[in-house]
Formats: sequence, structure tokens, C-alpha cells
Amino acid sequence: MIKADLIAKISKELDIPKQDAETGVNIFFDTIKDALLAGEEIEIRGFGSFRFRSRPPRAGRNPRTGDPVQVPPKRVLFFKPSKLLKELINK
Repeated sequence: MIKADLIAKISKELDIPKQDAETGVNIFFDTIKDALLAGEEIEIRGFGSFRFRSRPPRAGRNPRTGDPVQVPPKRVLFFKPSKLLKELINK
């Protein structure tokens, strides 16, 4: 499913114009994006949570040349599905 499919489904289910559904979807995604950029954790009950994990610096290697490379530390966005979602997926 892509964003356009989500907008079409919301528009059909709520019987509203696609423009209104698109506005709502964009506001939802922008709100989540802004909260994550502010360092907040997002928890949607029954769906899951988004949070950042820190990865320490590590030694890597250039796959083309085989030379060792130092990989800097970074923050990685992590999604943890809720217990309910896990159960639905594993049925």
C-alpha cells in the first residue's frame, strides 16, 4: 500500500473528498515526523511504537576495496509492533 492507496481508502470509508482525506493523512504524517525530529517517542496503542536507538561507532570495511573504514555513531529509527499487532500477524 502506498500513500495514495491510503488516501483513497480513507476517502471511501469516510465518504469524504480525496482532498480532505489527503489533508488529514498529511497532517498525521507531519505530526509524527515533527515529534520524532524533536526527539519524542511515538506510541500508537494497538499498533506499535517508534523510537530512536543509538548505534555506537564501529569498524567496517569498504566492500569494493576491502579497506577498513571507521563507521561513525548514529541514531536509528526503530519500530516495535504492539502485542496485538504481533498476534494478528502470526495467526
